[in-house]
Amino acid sequence: MADLAKELELPKATVYGILRTLQAVGFVEQDSDSGKYQLGAAMFHIGSSYLDGNELRRHALGWANALATRTGESVLIGTRHEHLVLIVHHVLRPDDSPQPLEIGSVLPVETTALGKALVAHRQVTDRGWTSEVGELLPGVASIAAPIENRKRLVIGAVAISGAVERVCPDRSPRPELVADVVECARAISRDLGATAW
Repeated sequence: MADLAKELELPKATVYGILRTLQAVGFVEQDSDSGKYQLGAAMFHIGSSYLDGNELRRHALGWANALATRTGESVLIGTRHEHLVLIVHHVLRPDDSPQPLEIGSVLPVETTALGKALVAHRQVTDRGWTSEVGELLPGVASIAAPIENRKRLVIGAVAISGAVERVCPDRSPRPELVADVVECARAISRDLGATAW
């Protein structure tokens, strides 16, 4: 800890608090004999998620850009990381309005269409999509569809996100937007080797 405090130019108490937080989430482990800290097992999971997400992102780039152009909404590509959704690609809404870039951020599974598409795939299989209206952010709605690999395993999801009145007027997703999202997810899935529908 003294070495870290010196290297980071932070007080030992601050470094101790940071280490405790990292330890609580599994990023750091402390050797019980020596008391020294080392990287934890959760770092491996982040690396694995990154590799999976990177492959997904590579295949999704062109399709996501086309979806944003076609719908006029922002497009998010996400994959599951632990109990969260990791955003691996984000195409900003093509209207030049100020928007934060979400790549690398994590979102809750339960209140996002991306998360629902990832974890409740069996429930969305019949219709091929899911949505949420104002569950994550008031006034914002999203529509998502799962992305499958060649083994027909859900490895990601694609979503459009925008103002409720544009995406889900009367709290119901616009059918043409649903069709666009589902087709995008299927195109990415085909690129990943999934059997054609």
